[in-house]
Parts: sequence; C-alpha cells; structure tokens
Amino acid sequence: MSLDLTRLPRFPLANLPTPLQEAGRLRDALGGPSQCPRILIKRDDLTGLAFGGNKVRKLEFLVGDALAKGATTLITAGAAQSNHARATAAAAVVAGLKSVLVLTSSEAEPAVQGNLLLDELLGADIRLTMPGVDREEQMETIAAELRQRGKIPYVIPVGGSNRVGAAGYLTMAIELKEQLANLGAEPSRVYFGNGSGGTQAGVTLGVKALGIPARAIGVQDSYLSPEEKERIIRITNEAAELVGSDVRVSADDFTDLDQYYGEAYGVPTREGDAAILLLARTEAIFLDSTYTGKAMSGLLDHIRTGEVSPDETVVFVHTGGHSAIFAHADRLAGLARAR
Repeated sequence: MSLDLTRLPRFPLANLPTPLQEAGRLRDALGGPSQCPRILIKRDDLTGLAFGGNKVRKLEFLVGDALAKGATTLITAGAAQSNHARATAAAAVVAGLKSVLVLTSSEAEPAVQGNLLLDELLGADIRLTMPGVDREEQMETIAAELRQRGKIPYVIPVGGSNRVGAAGYLTMAIELKEQLANLGAEPSRVYFGNGSGGTQAGVTLGVKALGIPARAIGVQDSYLSPEEKERIIRITNEAAELVGSDVRVSADDFTDLDQYYGEAYGVPTREGDAAILLLARTEAIFLDSTYTGKAMSGLLDHIRTGEVSPDETVVFVHTGGHSAIFAHADRLAGLARAR
C-alpha cells in the first residue's frame, strides 16, 4: 500500500537513508544464534543535524509546513535535556528561522551540558519552567507575544508528535522495508523507545501499511495514560489520511511495554545503564539514559527470558540521544570503570 509523502511540504535536514546494521557482536555476547535472535539496528542516531536522532525526520515535514505557512519562529517544549528541543533549534538555524524552547527543569539554573549546552550554542531562546507547569499554555502565550511583535510563530508539540510529525517518521519505515528486502530478513518485532507517541505512530502505521511482517513494540519512557494512548491512535490515523493511505489503526495494533522506565521519566535505571555499557562494548554504539538505554533493556529482557526465540529476527530502532549522555558523565564513568 502506498504512502505518498510528496503530498506534504518538506524541508531537507536529514542524511538519509540511515544504515540497518547487523549486531553480530551483541548477539554473540548474548549467547550466539542458539540463544539469541538475529538483531538488526536501524541507525536513526545517524540522521545528522546536530547529533541526529529520530526527531530530524519529523522536523523535515514540520519545518516544511512551517515555511509553507510563512513562519519566522519555531516554538517547542521538552525537558532540559530534550533531544527534540535540540533538534528543533538546529532545524531552525538551517531553515533561517528563530527558535524558542520551553524547557522543564526542577533546578532554577540547571548545568549547561549535553543538549542544553547545544541549545545555547545554537542560539535558541530558552525559557525554563518548573515541573507541573502547563507547557502547551506557555507556548501559546509566547506565540501570542510574537504575533503582537509582527512575527509568525509555528508551535510544535512536545516530541514533534502530531499528524505531520508522525507522517514524517514514515520515511523510516519506507527505508526499513527496502533494507530488509535487500538482506532477505523478515523481522517478527520492531522495538523502539516510545515517549510522546509520534515515533510510535509512524512505526506502527508504516509497518501495517507497508506489509512489514512485524509487531511494532514501543518501550515507554514514562507512564502512558489511556487518554495519551487514544491521542496516539488519533494522530496515527490522521497521518495516514495526510499521506493518502486508507489504512487505519486501532488499539490492537499497538504494543506498549511499561515495565522498563523505572522510577520516572528521565531517571536512569540499572538495566538501562547496563544496556548502554553492553552496546558500547560490543557494537561501539552509544545509547542514552532516558530513551534508548531503557528501550534496549526491554529488548534484552525479552531475549534473556525467552519472550523472543533464537529463530526470530528483531529490529531495534536507535532513535538517538548521544549528546544527552554527557549530562550523566560521572555516573556512567563510574559504571564503566567498575567493569
């Protein structure tokens, strides 16, 4: 079934296609073919643009839409170490736009490192806010202020997770289908970190619409309420409509693993840290503590407990986050030295 992305405005930002990499050394470390499935890693950490990540695919279409509407300023929100906020600031620079980032921090003056340092270097207008404050409301207030000054704001939701952003992530699924065909591989599962839902929407719709014989499995980075799950289903179907697909999804198409995010969003887990170290020392691939480390810990647990059998093939979508690991330097260095 076709997914016609040419229907949408697009501004080039990413280095595509990203590789689909065989993780043979990781497989060997997990017991080899007799105990571990074939593992393929879709390297969306290599999309380019200020340390890359999955958000760059979404931003190609979000920025395209913004430019088509004459926008002068991108406004978005996230945590202080938000990968999406950093990518949005970088996209604004490349597109000749300004950016305003509403970033949540429990500290009045968080350490300027990792993504927050990059936001500063990129010239973003950073507005810090405390946890619990309505960031959507703040962004709309900022947008109103900009309009009064004669600017044209374009508000991007947290994670770029709306119908346009979700449609943008279909480019990953399109690439993946061709790469799997070239390898002669038929995965049973596609694992990825799931936060605000735009990536989950793109992966789930892409797998279903393109006939990839795999279950899309989102490993949550925080609690996902029933209302949020309904929102993700809605934006998935809206994205399908945008690209001219008659495929529609329901709750049955989604798998959410909620047992791996630990205490809360952004709080590292022991299993996530172990996954970071294992991938670094087997594949020279870096994961982060908030998303990909926890997502990989879910996949590793499924392998070790036999949830995934050795005769299967699985895909892990590496959604990026390299720069955020530097905000956890002391803890990760201690872990590395202890092993």
